[in-house]
Amino acid sequence: MLVTELIDKKKQGEPLSAEEINFFIKGYVNGTIPDYQAAALLMAVWFKGMDYRETTDLTLAMAHSGDVADLSGIPGIKADKHSTGGVSDGTTFIVAPLVAACGGKVAKMSGRGLGHTGGTLDKLESIPGFSVNIGIKKFAEIVSEAGLSVIGQDKELVPADKKLYALRDVTGTVDNISLIASSVMSKKIACGSDAIVLDVKTGNGAFMKKAGDSVKLAKVMVEIGKLAKRRTVAIVTDMNQPLGVSVGNALEVREAIEVLQGKHGGNLKEAAFTLAARMLMVSDICDAESDAFGKLEEALKSGKALSKLAKMIEMQGGNPDVVSDISLLPQAAKKIAVKSDKSGYITEIETKNVGIAALMLGAGREKKEDEIDPAVGIWLGKKHGDYVKRGEELALFYVNNEKNLEDAISVFKSAYKIEDKEPDELPLIYTVISE
Repeated sequence: MLVTELIDKKKQGEPLSAEEINFFIKGYVNGTIPDYQAAALLMAVWFKGMDYRETTDLTLAMAHSGDVADLSGIPGIKADKHSTGGVSDGTTFIVAPLVAACGGKVAKMSGRGLGHTGGTLDKLESIPGFSVNIGIKKFAEIVSEAGLSVIGQDKELVPADKKLYALRDVTGTVDNISLIASSVMSKKIACGSDAIVLDVKTGNGAFMKKAGDSVKLAKVMVEIGKLAKRRTVAIVTDMNQPLGVSVGNALEVREAIEVLQGKHGGNLKEAAFTLAARMLMVSDICDAESDAFGKLEEALKSGKALSKLAKMIEMQGGNPDVVSDISLLPQAAKKIAVKSDKSGYITEIETKNVGIAALMLGAGREKKEDEIDPAVGIWLGKKHGDYVKRGEELALFYVNNEKNLEDAISVFKSAYKIEDKEPDELPLIYTVISE
């Protein structure tokens, strides 16, 4: 078998067999297929696409390109959650403890932030002492005992995805639904979970800007899950404004803790409850969403969910006291109010620019090797549909280094469109796609 034959076949729009896809993945990982041939095949896929069967075969080949976590020794159904990336999206720190408090098992592998989107691992590492590099054996122990654990991608897991994603990033082939879906689902399958709940973002702060494209991606990933014999459900959610009110690592952990303490409601809590309810359903703990919501409210009000979060933090080397004392989280040196230049209703927020403003303060990274400041970020005072007076606070900037402060404020203010007429309310949940 020659890789040039595969390139020509896909260039003509013909489907690749499972054998051909396995040959390609194995050869690229072991180095017998060079970057330039892999790039040519990726570009052919970008132009001609892949059907469900091809995409599933690609996903499984990538998932089995390295180690696959074995969680079979943990009783019950193990569930994982994945978000396609957004701004102020700290749902994991709410969802996982809630599900664990209701008797579920949450085994989650997460990534780091890049560009305007935040990373779950970066947020967790803002908790003093918390380690995301604990190995698969310890990961399984924590899931079994505490009911939840979140770790980074082990270097032996899905090496094909690491290599392919880096190549896609520099060859203009990132934005293909089959390649996105196989990247996401290969990691979820390799993590060893039985069930997967996907939070597929749509809007100006998401990678998929149009709801129709987000639905297509969601359907492909659910179909892959079905063919790979994983219980899978996808929820398409809005990212036309930040989900919560905090943007930045320690700030988002703080907001999640305060939601679990019962201090916050709003879109963040609603989205987290919707995701958690579906995790309870795919875990066979609840039959209906209404039943799941009842259990989740009880887990929150009783404090069981907060205790579960503390347990995970402790077992992964962190200070569990942060759940009762948020001052233990990294603190910024200054808080600077950013005020509105005019009066009116907030009719539009360019969410990506809010994320970029936080990045400019040091909360994110432009390149993978960039370091982040866990203490800095933005706490939003106003969101879509709110009325703001001229001179009233739009947000509070948490700052350590003022080098890019003025530019960050300018970018942040440019994200807000303020008009006289009150806008229509944005939907939060667009659709739910299941098997």
